[in-house]
This record gives sequence, structure tokens and C-alpha cells, in this order.
Amino acid sequence: MRIALGLEYDGSHFCGWQSQPSACGVQDALERALSEIAGAGVRVHAAGRTDTGVHALSQVIHFDTTAIRPESAWVRGANALLPNSVSVLWARQVNDDFHARFSAQERRYRYLLLNHPVRPGLFNGKIGWFHVPLDVDLMRRGAAYLMGEHDFSAFRAAGCQARSPVKQLRELALARRGDILVFDLAANGFLHHMVRNIVGCLVYVGKKRYPPEWIGELLAKADRTRAAPTFAPDGLYFSGVGYDPEWNLPNPSRSLIFTGL
Repeated sequence: MRIALGLEYDGSHFCGWQSQPSACGVQDALERALSEIAGAGVRVHAAGRTDTGVHALSQVIHFDTTAIRPESAWVRGANALLPNSVSVLWARQVNDDFHARFSAQERRYRYLLLNHPVRPGLFNGKIGWFHVPLDVDLMRRGAAYLMGEHDFSAFRAAGCQARSPVKQLRELALARRGDILVFDLAANGFLHHMVRNIVGCLVYVGKKRYPPEWIGELLAKADRTRAAPTFAPDGLYFSGVGYDPEWNLPNPSRSLIFTGL
């Protein structure tokens, strides 16, 4: 049978989502826990990978097993075995046609950026930081160039393995809440480092190094070397996955400070 799980995690102490020979990935920790519950080896597949230091508010995975367990056992059992920085939120038995990655219609990310002269202490590792005052109106004007379907090569990591750099960005909302800037992005898919590269370029616009039109020029030239450096992973959260309602998967809203921003 095929089981889907929703989970959240703090990526600060992991080397990213993907399994590694040193077993330092979130995937490694989850597979160890689920294999113990199933009484046999379990291999999981995620809706999207996250890099070292990147967090997840609502990651979705699936795995196949012959073990018969109540859905609650996959949640409570896994959480009893997982590190405290990883939590399974829900479990559902799904049709074998479901695939956490390939059935996804949309993925969402949130980036939190502290715009203040003094670096964060309490939220170190959970929020990005930039010390120079940023003009949010200019950043929103720059962000408008990114909406829609484009070749995002200028915002793609050199080692990105995606077959095509063309993605459809459906949302790029930017809000200021006190000293915190909140970036919410949704797309049919994201390239490696795409969100962090977008944030870095918008910060360049916000600090008035370049005008908003520069973002459009980057898209047109499709040259990563012309863009801003990749921004820090600390404030990046994989915030959700969109699926067809036919799968009847939960979409929990956790009342945490980072989801409430």
C-alpha cells in the first residue's frame, strides 16, 4: 500500500532533505523511523527537496509498504523515533497512482528577512538578515517582472538538474511587518536556489543598487553571472504543496510565529 505523510522540520542541523552517504539528510532520519515502524526498509519520495539550512512548514512525502498500521501509528510512532526538529503532522493511505512529487500541481515557499541594523539572536538560523534599509515599493515593482511563465536561467544555480529553466511563477507577494519582510512565492515548480536568488536580486533593488527594471533585464539575458549572489538559506521555508482535491490530503495550518507572519 502507499502512504502519504505531511511533515515539518527545522533544517538547521541537517545537510538538506536528500539522503547522503553520511546519513545527515532529513530523508535519512525519516526513513530510519518509518523502517522501524514497518519492520522493513522504507524508501520515501518528497514533493520537493530542500537545501542545507532550509526549513519546511508543510512538506509532503509518500512511501510504499506491506505493513498494516493505523494512520495514527505512522504519525505517533514516527514522532517518537524522529529527532525533535522533525515532526510528522498527518498520514493518509493513498491510491498507488499518487506521487508526492509528480502529482504536485504547485509548490510554495516563504522567505523571512529581518531588515534591521542588528543581526537576529533569538531567531538565528530561522530568519534571513539584511542591515541596510530596503525600499519595499521598489522591490514590489521589480517582483512584478517575474510573474508568469519565463526562462528563469538568471535565477538558477549552476548545478541545477532541472530539465528546463522555464517555470510559471503564480505568486510573488512581499509584505513588511515591522522589521520583517515576508516573501511568499508559488509556482508550478522551482529551480535549484531559485527563491534565494530572487530574494537576493530584490534586495539589490530594495537597497537601490539597481532599478526595478533590472529584474526584467536579468530575465531577458538569462545569465546567472549578471544577478545578485544567492541569499542565505536561514529564512527559507518550504511552505506547502498543491494537489488535486481528488487526493483528499490535509492542508494543516500550524499556529506558529512563522506561519502567522
